[in-house]
Amino acid sequence: MFKPKYTISSELLANIKRIGELIIDFNHRRFPEVILAELEKKARETSSHSSTSIEGNPLPLTEVRRILKNRPEHIRDTEREVLNYNQALVYLNNLINKKKIKFNLELILKIQKMVTLGLISDYRCGQLRTEPVFVNNPKLRQAVYLPPDHKDIEKLMKSLILFINQNKNKIDPLILAGIFHKQFVIIHPFIDGNGRTSRLATKVLLANMGLNTFNLFSFENYYNQNVTKYFEKVGLRGNYYDLKDKIDFSDWLTYFTDGIIDELLRVGDILKKESITPETFLKPYHKKILEFIEKNGIIADRDYAKLTDRAKPTRNLDFNKLIKLGLINRMGRGKATYYKLK
Repeated sequence: MFKPKYTISSELLANIKRIGELIIDFNHRRFPEVILAELEKKARETSSHSSTSIEGNPLPLTEVRRILKNRPEHIRDTEREVLNYNQALVYLNNLINKKKIKFNLELILKIQKMVTLGLISDYRCGQLRTEPVFVNNPKLRQAVYLPPDHKDIEKLMKSLILFINQNKNKIDPLILAGIFHKQFVIIHPFIDGNGRTSRLATKVLLANMGLNTFNLFSFENYYNQNVTKYFEKVGLRGNYYDLKDKIDFSDWLTYFTDGIIDELLRVGDILKKESITPETFLKPYHKKILEFIEKNGIIADRDYAKLTDRAKPTRNLDFNKLIKLGLINRMGRGKATYYKLK
């Protein structure tokens, strides 16, 4: 049975608290739908670029954006890597939105197949490895880590997934997701695609537990800012069997939560800047509408008339602006018309 060693330091505890505060802040704010749609597209571009770049893909972000927009017919492997990762992002996000996702080995095999399709032999796509592998230092071209023997892979993966599913209501979701990420990399269950699969599966775990990073956030971006540090924190050096009883997740968990805070703050700054335009700027009377709905569930024109001295035609313009921004929906007809949050 997998039993990870870790210590909840004051720094890790502070990080978890900070993430909770940032998420609450996001959940209580309203942003125009047009801005959220654009940020979601940019998040997928950034994630596709960052996660493949970590593994050595040389394509710059500008080229990744072009590929995802135009989807060329004849593509190189570097371009296929990006397209595969983006496809996996869209597929997994749809499953999460439909609440049709189960965190199990079958899902992880599906993710690996998606990210490696057309890049490795078909019989290795969506299959646990059946041969030994070495993890090399790309700069020194030397083996730095010997993962578990392929005969132990299935048992180790099932033990990890069992630990996650048995503790999802007992251990903080951020700690669970962080533990999964590092242990997955340590097990190195596939012949290829381990890094990309681990990051996508971690995003699924976070989304299942309340923090959906598919829509606006790209924690892969944090790792890509200093790839050397990421590999040092998430990986091991030496032989797995010599190290397995000494592995401590504490330092990695602090780094992992640092990355989520960094990304939450980055996206928060973008939202603040993007939200303030003549078309999207909300006046105090617009905010009164939203606050009333948050408190009472719905609002009708007669309610709004009591909150402001604006004339009826102007009040209609106020409602229409919030509808156009994707913040509220109009319900009913005529005198029975009312509005609620979208």
